[in-house]
Amino acid sequence: MSLKKLVTALLATATLAACQGQNAGQSSQENQNSEANYKIAMVTDGNGVDDRSFNQSAWEGMQVWAKNNQLPESAVQYYQSSSENDFLPNLNTAIQDQYDIIYGIGFMLTDSVAEMADQHPDQKFGLLDANIEGKDNVVSITFADNESAFLAGVAAASQSKTNKIGFVGGQSTPAVDKFEIGYIAGAKSVKPDIEIDVQYTQSFTDAGVAQQIASAMFANGSDVIFHAAGGAGNGVNTEARNRLESGQNKDIWVIGADRDQHAEGEYKGGNFMLTSTLKHLGKAIEDETNAAMKDEYHGGQHIVSNLENGGVGIVKDYLPAEVLTAVEKAEQDILSGAIKIPESK
Repeated sequence: MSLKKLVTALLATATLAACQGQNAGQSSQENQNSEANYKIAMVTDGNGVDDRSFNQSAWEGMQVWAKNNQLPESAVQYYQSSSENDFLPNLNTAIQDQYDIIYGIGFMLTDSVAEMADQHPDQKFGLLDANIEGKDNVVSITFADNESAFLAGVAAASQSKTNKIGFVGGQSTPAVDKFEIGYIAGAKSVKPDIEIDVQYTQSFTDAGVAQQIASAMFANGSDVIFHAAGGAGNGVNTEARNRLESGQNKDIWVIGADRDQHAEGEYKGGNFMLTSTLKHLGKAIEDETNAAMKDEYHGGQHIVSNLENGGVGIVKDYLPAEVLTAVEKAEQDILSGAIKIPESK
């Protein structure tokens, strides 16, 4: 090869490498810009993000996601629903506001998310606590609430002195049914003859009804009540607090759901919150959003969060020693497969 041809070939190679480097740099910069502008929203199920339960857990997780990714507060937003009539308008507003992923928080949003997913195939959705099949623009995330509720049942039965405990559910949904099933199974694994009073408020927002139910349960001898009723569950807390502060009862306890509700158990004489089941909605949102930012969105898939992968759990920090021992033994038996918990009635 002549010197002239050699120089020409070298120049062409250098130019190509420079172009490739420039394209790679542009691609990297575009990805960074895309991540910097990423934003997500959630639509609540009828309670606010201050319900001290389900929606609050999801909202706190979104805020953590924004902070961990060094994004502004405007990168996350919530649309509060007062009733089912708000679901479609709220989802539509979030779509118009151009959020990258819109999360429906709770089983009650299933039909609305499915409808909007059909109408907007390019919009990414996430549905928590329910499963939609056959839609590539919806990732469904459910939780093994029967596992955490089993541990709550073990704690309740181990703590109870009256051999009577209660369960207050919101509405009968797949998730709440799992709570009831797991709680009963866990309690009976400790005390097969224990009495379990099961009542439903038929609402996730009516704390007054939950308080009335709790009043009757405590009056009839239940000394531990587990509530899985969303914001309505605060009524159980109110009744326990009133009875303890008035001296009407001495040894009664409450078990919260979805997030650590220890702070809600404070009263003048101490704290009545025995423990809380944990449903890590915030972590689920953070994990899925981070995956989507890397073009690994799990659209069309059903993700199950359980004890094994850290998606559910129970607060152990305040349990008495004997109760803690029983709970940890049950947890290990679930993880090893020694205990099989039913998922349906």
